Amino acid sequence: MTLQLRQICLVASELEPVIQDLTTILGINRCYVDDGVGKFGLENTLMPVGRNFLEVVAPIEEGTAGGRYLERRNGDGGYMFITQADSVETQAEVRQNASDNGVRVAWEALRDHWNLIQLHPGDLKTGFFEVETDAYNDFNGNWHPVGGTGWEGQVKQDITVDFVGVEMQGDDPVSLAELWGNVSGLPVERDGSALNIVFNNVTLRFVEATDGRGNGLGGIDIAVADREHVLREAKSRNCYVSDDRVDICGVRWYLKDA
Repeated sequence: MTLQLRQICLVASELEPVIQDLTTILGINRCYVDDGVGKFGLENTLMPVGRNFLEVVAPIEEGTAGGRYLERRNGDGGYMFITQADSVETQAEVRQNASDNGVRVAWEALRDHWNLIQLHPGDLKTGFFEVETDAYNDFNGNWHPVGGTGWEGQVKQDITVDFVGVEMQGDDPVSLAELWGNVSGLPVERDGSALNIVFNNVTLRFVEATDGRGNGLGGIDIAVADREHVLREAKSRNCYVSDDRVDICGVRWYLKDA
């Protein structure tokens, strides 16, 4: 059973200013706009981070799930933890785990050789957990949310190399970790005060919420090859916090040397 973090989705009240911050500070490129999110009252842009992806969505209509999430968390922030499974069987196992733990399927799509399930953020306490499979299940290649292929030429890793971790926060991180562990089918490990679940390419970390924003996807660890660029551009765009952290789109970005 293997689950790869393939995409992180953030939600913002306004799309373009956030995309400008992300591309300038992290040194990544835009690669795709999915018009299909319009049926959810959203607009979006996607950017490759290594062979994985960062998406930002923003509401363009009243009464959207994204808009309600912005209200609940008092501003921009992390929204979806999107994985690719190594097989339909692995996806089915996660779906059954979710059912066994009282977590509903919020939305699903079954189209030829591409299947996805989104697990309900309310039941998971922090955000959406999505599991996708397709005919290839190539963790370095085809990815349906960016049109399959054709994005490869936009990969840029001289500044930001890849995701290495994600931080979920909550009032009760122990129960959060247990829930996500039960649903993902992966063991929960303790590292000091943090509780971790190790996916194929990232560590999902559960910590206590201390910023007044409650439960949610609060942080992302990234491997960087040019820390000085990130810090310089973050200072120029009022996103600098420390030499190890910048804040963009209501998310803490922790810088790790590649």
